[in-house]
Amino acid sequence: QVPLVESGGGSVQPGGSLKLSCSAPELTIRSKCMAWFRQAPGKERAGVAVISLYGDTDYDGSVKGRFTISRDLRETAAHLQMNDLGPDDTAVYFCVAGRDRYCSGLQPENYDDWGQGTQVTVSS
Repeated sequence: QVPLVESGGGSVQPGGSLKLSCSAPELTIRSKCMAWFRQAPGKERAGVAVISLYGDTDYDGSVKGRFTISRDLRETAAHLQMNDLGPDDTAVYFCVAGRDRYCSGLQPENYDDWGQGTQVTVSS
């Protein structure tokens, strides 16, 4: 199985922006829900954003209005644009593929296909 590969993580000051990208197999991008999860130090994995094959999106309340999830069929990639970042956004971010074209909410146990993660650190 071709893995999901995240990129774009790094360190940024509060108020800054980052764009995460997830390279995925073409079949996955064209047939599955795509999602981003994150795990902060000492905390459980938590859903950030999901996008169905049809473009329906859902966001965790803590990122709504600041983060935007998208998929690019030409690039066979999913993206997470993150704006107005704060220290609470510091976490390892994971690209995740759902089980089918519709998303299953923001609960990690509903998803099986995970990337290795990319670190995002927000500090001054």
